[in-house]
Amino acid sequence: MKKNILAMLMSLTLMLTVGCSQPKETTVTDREGNEVTIPTKIERIVSTAPSNTEVLVDLGMSDKIVCVDKYSADVEGLNKDIEQIDFSSPDAETIVGLEPDIIIASGHNKTGSSEDPFKVMKEAGIPVVYLPSSDSIDGIYEDIEFIASIVDKEPKGEEIISDMKSKIAEIEKVGKTIKDKKKVYFEIAPAPNLFTFGNSTFLNEMVELVGAENIFKDEKAWVSPTEESVIDGNPDVILTNVGYVENPIGEIKSRNGWESINAIKNEQVYLIDKNSSSRATPNIMKALNEMAKSIYPDVYNK
Repeated sequence: MKKNILAMLMSLTLMLTVGCSQPKETTVTDREGNEVTIPTKIERIVSTAPSNTEVLVDLGMSDKIVCVDKYSADVEGLNKDIEQIDFSSPDAETIVGLEPDIIIASGHNKTGSSEDPFKVMKEAGIPVVYLPSSDSIDGIYEDIEFIASIVDKEPKGEEIISDMKSKIAEIEKVGKTIKDKKKVYFEIAPAPNLFTFGNSTFLNEMVELVGAENIFKDEKAWVSPTEESVIDGNPDVILTNVGYVENPIGEIKSRNGWESINAIKNEQVYLIDKNSSSRATPNIMKALNEMAKSIYPDVYNK
């Protein structure tokens, strides 16, 4: 009897020792290079950018998200009644009152501000990790890995990345067989203030993956081209993800001087899904498939 009691006491002591040895906090280096101390168990999350929100939902963490920025409101899988905050000027009182374990923020939240928009929240003891907007597909993989690691969803993160790599490899394999590369112009903002992209962007990578060539591939990052430069580039295909013009395809086709462009003459102007082509998340796969089928319908629509 005494032996049984002694064994039980030893077992209880071991359990208490193990339980007490579990750290409640850990220090991580976020995607901006900041060292941040965060809880090891995260139950309440504030996500301040749709790119981060989409990754969290894909990781199965939608039930842990207590607040999002207003641009995340359309992310599928979120509670429709979830608290929303301004993207650039988040309300500190609202966030602190929600008692989150962590704020997962974006570098874009700082745009146009000389101060950290989450300074007050940090001073209140809420840890904030930052993810800059990734400019490459590899960067997207790293974002997924990082978010998965801090919310204890590493296996699911690895699964998402593996699935992306597999599907991208299939498209890349086909793209490498295309010898006569079509020239592409991808419009992000319409006239009179045109906006597009050059190299060092995940969108340019996507154009190249499907076997095409961006007419602004020699420009770096984000570009505000002139109409003349687009006309001179004479793209074979024009893609657009502009969602705030009533008829973006018709508007492009009706522009003065653009009638000489091959894409206009041959009716090769296509609309690409806005969210999946503008957010650095696993959902770029939707845009990649749309781009492939629009540029090379005979190849990718089989």
